[in-house]
Amino acid sequence: MKSFIATLSQLVFTVLMYAVAILVMGLSIGPGLFLCYKIWTVSAGVPMPARFSFIAFGIATAYILYGIFLIMNVGTVCKLFNLKLKEGEHHVVSLGAAKWAFANGLHQIVAATFSDFILLTPLANYFYRLMGAKIGKNVQINSKFCADLSLLEIGDGAVIGGHATVICHSFERNRLILKKVKIGKKAIIGLNSVILPGSDIGDGALIAAGAVIGKNTKVEPHSVYCGVPAEPARDRRRE
Repeated sequence: MKSFIATLSQLVFTVLMYAVAILVMGLSIGPGLFLCYKIWTVSAGVPMPARFSFIAFGIATAYILYGIFLIMNVGTVCKLFNLKLKEGEHHVVSLGAAKWAFANGLHQIVAATFSDFILLTPLANYFYRLMGAKIGKNVQINSKFCADLSLLEIGDGAVIGGHATVICHSFERNRLILKKVKIGKKAIIGLNSVILPGSDIGDGALIAAGAVIGKNTKVEPHSVYCGVPAEPARDRRRE
């Protein structure tokens, strides 16, 4: 019986998520689609090669408009449904876990269809803030592999390197555990590194490329961590 309820709950949730995705993506596609329609009708008397050129540029512009409206629409839905996450533990089949999945599902729509075009731009920081992250000034984000954004804090001047993974959740013994990740001022998270939930990266710290910072790790300010699992570089030199 419990298995049936769990399966039914997943099915209902999946249908709801697809419905929200269709709504959000449809509203985001609309402005660009209207632009293309107007270009097509206005250019009716233009020679066909030029007309196709106008349409090509219109489609490219429509895609950028889609991404901008998608970011705003996803942020609006998160606020309407109050999807800001809090630290704590939740059973896998629970309202808390559903809220977590809903928030990350919306994030994935942007990540899958537009995030590559906003990395290292103010739009990336704007999107992260809309999703509830606390982002300081002059932060550079070059990765779309950050999750649970409302549990993420990034200090002024910090850098998230390419393809770095920052997550604020783990699954343990059928429980979803949510814990904040804090990245200090001017800290650098290297290429392909992994930051796990509960981590606290001190100001000016450097996480080397490919390093894995374990759960609940406190990285001292201005230190250098490298390796898997990551440890201070000075400790590795002593070996």
